[in-house]
Amino acid sequence: MCTVTFLPNGKTDYVLTSNRDETPKRAALAPQGYSIGTSTIYYPKDPLAGGTWIATDKKRYTLCLLNGGFEKHKHQPPYRISRGQMVLQFFETNDLQKFRNNFEFEGMEPFTLVVVDSGAQQTRLDEMVWDGKKLHTKTLDATEAYIWSSSTLYPESVRAERRSWFALWTKEQHSYIQEEIMLFHKSGGKGDAWNDFVMNRDEVVKTVSITSIEKAKADFNLVYEDLIKEKVS
Repeated sequence: MCTVTFLPNGKTDYVLTSNRDETPKRAALAPQGYSIGTSTIYYPKDPLAGGTWIATDKKRYTLCLLNGGFEKHKHQPPYRISRGQMVLQFFETNDLQKFRNNFEFEGMEPFTLVVVDSGAQQTRLDEMVWDGKKLHTKTLDATEAYIWSSSTLYPESVRAERRSWFALWTKEQHSYIQEEIMLFHKSGGKGDAWNDFVMNRDEVVKTVSITSIEKAKADFNLVYEDLIKEKVS
């Protein structure tokens, strides 16, 4: 939920990949399908809060959550609902416009939510940022590549440096292959354990997993690599 990339392959295909930076004690359950409303939603589950940071219905919507809005905020619990539960509640509505207009964001901790919509002839990419007081929404150019880094862990100077690593890597790619993207998510950086893509801050917070969702024509491929257990599913 703390380093996310979106990479397009043509007008309708893409790869969305997320590094989760968390306390190693807060292990997640490997992805599987769960029934929400009338759909089956696939996601890794956070057993503590029951939510998730990345999910897909393997049909239309894929969502990815980052903690924090534009800048680092002061943690001030209690909050109305966990951000990971909000991701799942999106699929009860299963409509971006209705969700933005009707969901109660007030009382939630700041977040950034990336929403990929495959329902039309061309992929739609939206960014939603809740800063604790106001919801900021933006439709992005889904033919471009993007990277997000959580503002709760990475100040703007570090986020800018990470964007430069990403820009250099994308220039070298003719197309985006999921396996190579996951390798980049494991190797990106300059040997700085605190700020590389796979980070480790004295075992208090570290990158515990990498999740990648690829849409290729009508197929969706979800790969989950648990870096603590060293297991891929």
